[in-house]
Amino acid sequence: MTFQIEYEMKPGYLHARVSGTNARQVVKAYLKEIREECMRRGCEKVLIEENLRGERLDTMEVFDIASEGSLEALGWFEAVAYVDPHMHDLREFAETVAINRGMPVAIFESVEKAAAWLDAQQGGSREKYIFTDGDSSAR
Repeated sequence: MTFQIEYEMKPGYLHARVSGTNARQVVKAYLKEIREECMRRGCEKVLIEENLRGERLDTMEVFDIASEGSLEALGWFEAVAYVDPHMHDLREFAETVAINRGMPVAIFESVEKAAAWLDAQQGGSREKYIFTDGDSSAR
């Protein structure tokens, strides 16, 4: 289980760049570490940029991670922007699972779109946005 996290404080949020091996336990471990770092720093907004190598996780693994991770972080985050350009067909599924458990999250293909979304989140907006192919729409 190998991963590295590089943190950079940005105006209004913490940017966490994650690299390593793509595996369910790795994702769960790095999400826990990022949550703890945000709590130490008092950050309620975070941009998680995932750069993991290896086979993509399957639907049930994504469900498990989104479900458990959301419940563990419940009530802490104002907004979580997650960048994973490889998630494609599971992006909306993962967002829906997390949002249905009270996690204010949106998943993006680029850091620029994620940062813009975080900047727009004021006062814990719970409106769901899906970003695909450069188009955004509120749901």
